[in-house]
Amino acid sequence: MTTEETIDGEPREQSGEETGESGDDESATRPDGGGRDEGDHDAELTHVDETGDVQMVDVGSKPDSKRRAVARGEIHLSSSTIGAIRDDEVEKGDVLATARIGAVQAVKHTWETIPMCHQIPITNVDTDFDVREERVVLTVTVETTGKTGCEMEALEGVTTGLNVVWDMVKAAEKDDAGQYPGTRIDGVEVVTKEKRAVEGSD
Repeated sequence: MTTEETIDGEPREQSGEETGESGDDESATRPDGGGRDEGDHDAELTHVDETGDVQMVDVGSKPDSKRRAVARGEIHLSSSTIGAIRDDEVEKGDVLATARIGAVQAVKHTWETIPMCHQIPITNVDTDFDVREERVVLTVTVETTGKTGCEMEALEGVTTGLNVVWDMVKAAEKDDAGQYPGTRIDGVEVVTKEKRAVEGSD
């Protein structure tokens, strides 16, 4: 598992692999980084049967594929809190190190918190924290080889990682009334997902 941090850095230029330009017809990348087009209303809800009951999708007959998903989100914080994160002066401890652990743990336990998710073998998790002027951007990349995608795992990693950041800095973010007027998590999205055939598989 690999990790990265960027302080006040601009977003990195991504390679074709990172942006999902893999030639796979099931890649879900749009130029704006979003997922399904708003006009696509004909998609089948695979987690619901013909009677409306929820069900887990049967993927047993699908071949194994190499799969990769990237998700991203951010938490908005006060400039003083950002300074404390940079200088490692947050009372609870190292904010980003703790958030990284939380993100990785969340990825591995996604199947336990999202009811219809399959338990999949996680082969790699990458967490990239970009500390900017008044926000922290977290990008989580998940890889697996199996019968179903890993975008939910990437999303779980982002949301939990950002929640851990909030928990670590909440004492600094509260106002005199004990509220969080400027703290918020937003922009959570799947940036890209990919699927490639497993070479040499039977």
